[in-house]
Amino acid sequence: MEEEEEIIYKKKEKVEPITDSDMDSIFILPLHLVPLETAPLRKAKLIKNHRLESVVEIFSDKETGSGQVDVSELPKMFGWSTKEPHPDYTILRKLSLMPSYDVFSLRVLFREQGVKISDIDSLKLSDEKTKELNAYMTAFTRPLIMQIYGEDVEKINEFSDIIKLFRDPDIKKARERLSRMADKLGIEVTEVPLFLENYGDIFLSLSYYRQCLDRLVPLLDSFLDAMDDLRSNWQMRHDVNVMNSSKLVEEKINMLSSDVTGRFESFDLNTKAMWENISAARFQAVKELIESHHTIIGGVLCALTVKMNAWITNFPCKDSAGPVKRAEFLLSEMKPGIENMEDISDSAPMLSQID
Repeated sequence: MEEEEEIIYKKKEKVEPITDSDMDSIFILPLHLVPLETAPLRKAKLIKNHRLESVVEIFSDKETGSGQVDVSELPKMFGWSTKEPHPDYTILRKLSLMPSYDVFSLRVLFREQGVKISDIDSLKLSDEKTKELNAYMTAFTRPLIMQIYGEDVEKINEFSDIIKLFRDPDIKKARERLSRMADKLGIEVTEVPLFLENYGDIFLSLSYYRQCLDRLVPLLDSFLDAMDDLRSNWQMRHDVNVMNSSKLVEEKINMLSSDVTGRFESFDLNTKAMWENISAARFQAVKELIESHHTIIGGVLCALTVKMNAWITNFPCKDSAGPVKRAEFLLSEMKPGIENMEDISDSAPMLSQID
């Protein structure tokens, strides 16, 4: 009897969608960051909908739902001239083509698309999210400390603790530490603060993306289980469209999950190689390698997060809806845009090994 109750519990186990603040989200761009002339738009957000289309969300409320407007409809909505594009329309068209809205991708994409913002420093994670990523950052903090100080070093819990090592009230000790790191890296003492800033930021980005992938795992497992159940259902297995669509979506999602996992493995190998003979030049090579994949990884994780959130929001439990409703949602919301997910991955530069 106890075993049977456990099985029933597992079948009803609820999976929660992934949520973050707007600044920490991978699929939300608060438009107050962008230099727009139209006041109502500065209060809105650009988001990825279930079909991976970028739409302007004018309002969002649990009771009334989400008020979304396609970017192409904005000229009509605000009465903009049709003779020449409104400046806001031009900017939003560029933003709508971006594959992800995480802060690390936005830094690259804003620069590439010529979108200027008044405060570039605003493109950063919240303090809460940064603290949340401390566990991930430890893997990158520890090698730095071990290389510079060896075993005999005070306990380091956060990357900020490394910065504190150079702010010791004992000026002589602080200078010794700076000098030791500069010698190890082959740079001037004055360059150490910038190195630490770049080091912290690039591995914070990697920690952010890794957390995104880790949080996706239970949602992916739940969705893939649902596809197995759908294909084995006596009512659905005779529907060719449902069968083929479920296989297509599952195949694309598995491929993208494997692709981004492979990129992380490559970054791990290159980071390990960097520490075998650390220098500022080798760190710069790793930094550029990771940055060159920000928009690809961000785009893939954004697409997976949006798709999985859509499914889990509608079907949080194994028995939350019948096969017909699930099949309808698969065809109307999960399948559309799935080909674009593959395009994001295909546009990635080749991964290389740092010499």
